[in-house]
Amino acid sequence: MHNRVTIRRALPADAETIVSFNQKMAVETEGRKLPDEIISAGVKQVFSDTSLGFYLVAEFEKEIAGCLMVTYEWSDWRNGLFWWIQSVYVPPEFRRRGVYRAMYQFIRDEAATRTEVCGFRLYVEKENETAMKTYRALGMEETPYRLFEAVINK
Repeated sequence: MHNRVTIRRALPADAETIVSFNQKMAVETEGRKLPDEIISAGVKQVFSDTSLGFYLVAEFEKEIAGCLMVTYEWSDWRNGLFWWIQSVYVPPEFRRRGVYRAMYQFIRDEAATRTEVCGFRLYVEKENETAMKTYRALGMEETPYRLFEAVINK
């Protein structure tokens, strides 16, 4: 299937599908229901303000078969940008068919043309062994860092 998957930058017209995918991912991975108004506004904001990042979609026979978002983190240690891979979702019927691999290769190819990009990062649920196996197979390595957060105003 990999050679029949096409990858492109998402368009504002894809926002509804991306919102739906994010909601499905939140239920699958965390058992959380994302409020329509918040996730919809959050997705649309990425299209309105390109400094926040961008979305990719994978298509298979004109059907969206996956998406991911790339956001940016400045690294003063490396004098470069890490591209954070977030909001990855591939519907069950398209999993294990190379959809994520194709999206990852697309951003690797694009990053290779940009001297300011120094690498990629992502976070993954501790129990998601399938995803971790995929990331390792693509050459990513687990870091010694743990993620902490403090949520305010949401």
